Amino acid sequence: MSDPAQQTFDAALAAIPEPLRGQVSAQWQELAPHITALPPGPWLETLPRVFAASEFVARGCVQQPALLNELVISGHLFDPYPAGDLTRRVAKFLGDAADEPALKTRLRQLRRREMLRIAWRDLAGWADLDETLTTLSEFADACVDGALARLYAWTVEKSGEPKGEQSGRPQRLVVLALGKLGGQELNFSSDIDLMFAYPEEGETPGAPPLSNHEFFIRLGQALINALNENTADGFVFRVDMRLRPNGASGPLALSFGAMEHYYQTHGREWERYAFIKARVIAGDREAGAELLKTLKPFVYRKYLDYGTIESIRGMKAMIERETTRKGMQGNIKLGRGGIREIEFIAQTQQLIRGGREPQLQERRLLTVLPRLAAAGCMDAGTAEELTQAYIFLRNVEHRLQMAADQQTQQLPTDEMAQTRLAFASGFADVKGLANELERQREKVHRHFAQLFRTEDDAAGEREPDRLAAVWQGTADAESARQILRDSGYAQPEETLSLINALREGPMVSAYSTGARARIDRVVPLVLQAAGRSDDPQTTLQRLVHLLEAVGRRTVYFSLMAENPQVLTQLVRLGSASPWIASWIAQHPILLDELLNPALYELPTPEALQDELRQRLAHIPEEDLELQMEVLREFRHGHVLRVAATDIGPGLAPEQTGAALAAVAESMVTAALELAARDLERKHGAPRCPGRETPPGFAVIGYGKLGSHELGYGSDLDMIFLYEGCDEGMTHGARALPNEAFFARLGQRLIHILTTRTPGGILYEVDMRLRPSGKSGPLVTSLAAFRDYQRDHAWTWEHQALVRARPVAGSPVLARQFAEVREEILRRPRDPARLKTEVREMRDKMAAEKVRHDDTQADVKHDPGGIVDIEFMVQYWVLRWAHDHPGLTRHTENIQLLEALKAEGLLEPARAELLTQAWRRYLSVEHRLKLMERGSLADPAELGDWPGKVREVWEEVFD
Repeated sequence: MSDPAQQTFDAALAAIPEPLRGQVSAQWQELAPHITALPPGPWLETLPRVFAASEFVARGCVQQPALLNELVISGHLFDPYPAGDLTRRVAKFLGDAADEPALKTRLRQLRRREMLRIAWRDLAGWADLDETLTTLSEFADACVDGALARLYAWTVEKSGEPKGEQSGRPQRLVVLALGKLGGQELNFSSDIDLMFAYPEEGETPGAPPLSNHEFFIRLGQALINALNENTADGFVFRVDMRLRPNGASGPLALSFGAMEHYYQTHGREWERYAFIKARVIAGDREAGAELLKTLKPFVYRKYLDYGTIESIRGMKAMIERETTRKGMQGNIKLGRGGIREIEFIAQTQQLIRGGREPQLQERRLLTVLPRLAAAGCMDAGTAEELTQAYIFLRNVEHRLQMAADQQTQQLPTDEMAQTRLAFASGFADVKGLANELERQREKVHRHFAQLFRTEDDAAGEREPDRLAAVWQGTADAESARQILRDSGYAQPEETLSLINALREGPMVSAYSTGARARIDRVVPLVLQAAGRSDDPQTTLQRLVHLLEAVGRRTVYFSLMAENPQVLTQLVRLGSASPWIASWIAQHPILLDELLNPALYELPTPEALQDELRQRLAHIPEEDLELQMEVLREFRHGHVLRVAATDIGPGLAPEQTGAALAAVAESMVTAALELAARDLERKHGAPRCPGRETPPGFAVIGYGKLGSHELGYGSDLDMIFLYEGCDEGMTHGARALPNEAFFARLGQRLIHILTTRTPGGILYEVDMRLRPSGKSGPLVTSLAAFRDYQRDHAWTWEHQALVRARPVAGSPVLARQFAEVREEILRRPRDPARLKTEVREMRDKMAAEKVRHDDTQADVKHDPGGIVDIEFMVQYWVLRWAHDHPGLTRHTENIQLLEALKAEGLLEPARAELLTQAWRRYLSVEHRLKLMERGSLADPAELGDWPGKVREVWEEVFD
């Protein structure tokens, strides 16, 4: 080796710790005579660092200098492989292997070269973690697929080609990778977790025939042997098949049907966990993709699966016992704050929510962490801390394994090995690495402990065992009553009867052991939490109703037991409002909302629309069923947030109505988009001859939706308009006239809004305000609507138009509707005739309203109530809008009163009186709903406002 090369080496050698220099220098002296043709360069500048960090790389270069020569001369050492290049290289190298011994030799030659290259690039700092993981995984994929292709061909030559019994088609093996390889996160010296399957039973055509089952077991055994056997050339990958159905005792390969049956019947929680990362890596990839699609419901449940936390806590506890027993606390994978805890945090959230949020069905951990943050499953700071910890720990893991190509995650205790690891990890000394390891692992374990609270962690937050004894009936009657008194219950007999009825009822009696354990855990917590409320007995009754409503979905008991915040919020809201308690009981998925730190914050309408679009964006377009469920969950959750904010921090009544209207508007907008997309796939989009822009469709909100004054149980008053044109047709293969398309669009929209699914309905819809009412067409062209309003509409229909506004659909059509509305509202009218018609309509409504309880007040329909104010406002707008166009700019009653005052048409004192009365009435309406008190109020709640409003009415309509 030339003097410049030696000088380069010596300069680089000086940068490594002194204890490591001697061995590196000796290895260099042994290698140097065999690589004299290589000019000095980056390879030599990094060689001392790489050799100091990896005895494996040093030994490989010394034993086979030609490897280093070839890697440097080819340039492969210095640059990442282009996408797919490594796979092509492996396939070509294995493609002409003559027999199994030759295949094994070539596989091991490939491993020696590629692992040396991967380690060098990693230790030299030329590859980041993503490149290292991806390259290792691609290499393993290529080896498995390339070996399988040769072995399958040889097995077919010997035994014949297996055929499907039903289809008659040739059958091929499907190789699934799980674990790190499945997630494309393979570490340097990892096992590869594989599973073998084939589509159909059947047999080969040979004599004698071989069953497909036996054929694929033999093929699988040959594949494992090709990869796993430790020959004179070493091994390729250690193959672990224990994750297959029934583990080591199960068949090596199963048909798709047998696999589906196993997971439907016997699948366990840890197997769901393992399948998060399942990926087809070899064989019949198309069939494998269908198998994974079939098994997806086993992995990702349609509901929020909080029982996962218990199961994974159990898995973690088992691992901790094993690491303690074997003295493995220094294991950076399995020990406290290790890699496995990060995986458990992410994958638990995936199992809980992945069935409902497809974007979380992601194999790679570093990809899913930010998605979990975006979905609100963890805050962005937590996701970033876990990301950085994972990168750090995986890099340390690789330095451990690259040192001697050993499968280890155990931190060394030998001083030289510690020095090597610290240096390889970029630290000046052993203490620096130890401090950073401790810092990162403590962060991980803190986040882990917050999610997986152990029994000891939770003990301080639980009621003593006394309440558990009351629930389980092991305390005698007098002791039970005293325990309940001490816990806040003033009527312990009633409380005890309620508890006993729940415990002895058919629901709890039918529980499995696991479900019974869940309710046994949660009921004492419910008793404790309700006992601290202002009205323990009433609150407990509401919570017991909720527990009964949850019924067999006992995973929600786990959610309540695992998260004190859920019970705290449940008691707070349930004690304040029976409607909220019932709302959650009807939709148990809302328990998840109680974990939301933004529960008492209302998003803007724009944020609502954006959030909903993001939720729907990850759902396949053809899956309308899931889209409809997401709409319902979204609506239920945001209505709960409005109610919680209304009861908690408090909202002005008009803010409540506006917030509920914003939720409804977001639902209608999204439902319209889904309906239009579905129809356009079948029929194409509508078109008008001679026009580039397509005709529009719009949803017009009337009543409380139009005036931003929606109540908690309000229907949606709507009409549908479309932009008509002569001879308009859709442009799809199954073309329709535009009118037919828009009629179907309206029907489809109503279907999405009103169909009862497991999540309930979105809204009841009232279309009676459309032109000609029930007898009129469901959808109306804008021109026909204009003509109807000009020539045929009754005065009461013009009154309704005061509160009408576009809520979804074409912006162009919305503007055109606004022009028609303004035209109609600004028509000059005979004041006397208008007054008579408005008064007569009000009298007709009053006559039709039957009173059943004269001791109660009907906030809406009684004289001086809501309808009187609405009719007066509408009368004033219709009377004066001709000369005062500002009156047509609003649809909300309070805004209209302000406009009337600003235009000088309404005395300030009168406007203020009606505004205050309106606010009181809206507030009472909202409270009646939240307290489940029907539509009638105690007259005292309304004060003297009805009398004052009626005085104004008499003055206006005398």
